[in-house]
Amino acid sequence: MIDSIASRIASIRQQLPDVVKVIAVTKQVSVVAMREAYAAGVRDFGESRVQEAEFKQTQLQDLTDITWHFIGRLQSNKAKKALEQFQWIHSLDSLKLAQRLDQLAETLEDKPQICLQVKIVPDPNKSGWTVPSLLADLPELNQCSNLKIQGLMTIPPLGLNDSEILSVFECTRELAKEIQQQNWSNIQMQQLSMGMSDDYQLGVQAGATMVRLGRSLFGERTAVNAVNNDSLV
Repeated sequence: MIDSIASRIASIRQQLPDVVKVIAVTKQVSVVAMREAYAAGVRDFGESRVQEAEFKQTQLQDLTDITWHFIGRLQSNKAKKALEQFQWIHSLDSLKLAQRLDQLAETLEDKPQICLQVKIVPDPNKSGWTVPSLLADLPELNQCSNLKIQGLMTIPPLGLNDSEILSVFECTRELAKEIQQQNWSNIQMQQLSMGMSDDYQLGVQAGATMVRLGRSLFGERTAVNAVNNDSLV
């Protein structure tokens, strides 16, 4: 089949620099399709719901080298479960949640890898820090020694043209540089989680190190794909 998951993955990888990691976003994607992606070389999977991820992780526990990324809005009451299930959290969006995760992670042997979610331009539909609020919170974030803060994540508002989206990504990159230059002891800015299926090329152009791809790998999600014996909605 020409338009298989494996062929899509191969095509996208040919476009990307080696330093860019593909996070396969598998919300409402069947376990069968995830195994196809794994067979095609994908080792990083992104989920936005703790319960759905738990089901899939049980089904895929034989694939021991998967890295799990949480990319959705994390509620405080799901924080403990998320730390147990995910090696990466891309969507840390407040100091209060950071402090909660830091407290919970104190007893963990493997500390969670974290991206801080930032809103470069105002967007009432997205969570995350504004630039001024993030800069103001850095001293307290730096005290969260049980978190491995590795970089920034951003999602541009809907309705922007390519030039505006690129600007959001470039501003995110420059903000990461600014934070890195402040030489915090517990904050690194080596990772930029920027770009999804519609705009990942712009993210890469601006310096993304991770792109979060769902539809471009797995095709359009349909009711048939989402509700079947291999997937939990």
